[in-house]
Amino acid sequence: MPAPTDHELFELGDLPLQHGEILRGATLAYKTYGTLAPDRSNVILHPTWFSAWHDANEWTIKPGSACDPGRYFVVVPNQINNGLSSSPSNTPPPFNGPYFPPVTFHDQVEAQHRLLTQKWGIESLELVLGSSMGAAQTYQWAVSHPEMVKRAAPIVGSPRTSEHNQVFLKSLRATLTLDPAFHDGLYPPDAPPMRGLRAFARIYAGWGLSQRFYWERAYRQMGYPTLEDFLVGYWEGFWLDGRDPNNLLAMLWTWENGDVGKTPGFDGDTEAALRSIRCPVVSMPARTDLYFPPEDEQAWSEFIPHGEVRVLDTVYGHFAGLGVHEPDNAVIDEALRELLGRPA
Repeated sequence: MPAPTDHELFELGDLPLQHGEILRGATLAYKTYGTLAPDRSNVILHPTWFSAWHDANEWTIKPGSACDPGRYFVVVPNQINNGLSSSPSNTPPPFNGPYFPPVTFHDQVEAQHRLLTQKWGIESLELVLGSSMGAAQTYQWAVSHPEMVKRAAPIVGSPRTSEHNQVFLKSLRATLTLDPAFHDGLYPPDAPPMRGLRAFARIYAGWGLSQRFYWERAYRQMGYPTLEDFLVGYWEGFWLDGRDPNNLLAMLWTWENGDVGKTPGFDGDTEAALRSIRCPVVSMPARTDLYFPPEDEQAWSEFIPHGEVRVLDTVYGHFAGLGVHEPDNAVIDEALRELLGRPA
């Protein structure tokens, strides 16, 4: 499906970035669901995951769900680099394409903080939740703005990107940049490196879902009768549908360099950053996730004063947290409902 157009844009102006560059004329794309209470006390923030647009989060925002838009004002900011917010693909020269400056999770959160405080005067968040890169932003919010975040639910994500995860990300980068059509990121918009994107999809297919998923041929439940049909129809179809390679590479950089310990004031100490979190944190890794395994989140949770880990028992691997499997969605929704019922 093509990129959605039902979003709004918040003008950030010239946005200072953590590595010293300036993102000039920056914009943050977002969509809201529900109505903001007069006292601005009913806000949920749900950042997006790698390559996703705001509509990918709508599986959590339904009447009767934990994040019911009839009760809450849910804000879904599109992360910088995803093609809707400021990105390599929509920034004019000379900072377009491969010349777009690097953006950290800290930068993402500061842009979102400006949206919430400057546009609506929001001072507190009932819940911050997100999956994958959205989970990394959730951890970052709890570290960067503990005075605002009442509850946090990172799903299939981590406060620091592990080296094993980085191996996966480096392989994705290589598939795109080694395609001769990539031309150092200077490919024409109508002629992206298609071979690289197809290889990108094949690598992702092996990491995004578990060995057990393929052993059980669970792709048949998704409407794909054969493995090859699944690899082409689902995986290649997804990455070839409006995903710009320079945007993907920029998001890979953010993901690969993720670490809440790099927040100003912590000097790279991830454990100290996690100890600073004040709110309850319910982390939901998937038992079969190949790059955010439960063992990692259980280890990090030990440093969070009010940290808790609830493991999703599923064959869907990383995708258990992305809204594609209804039984996993139901477990996540119940955990969110319980968390929102706790005193802040």
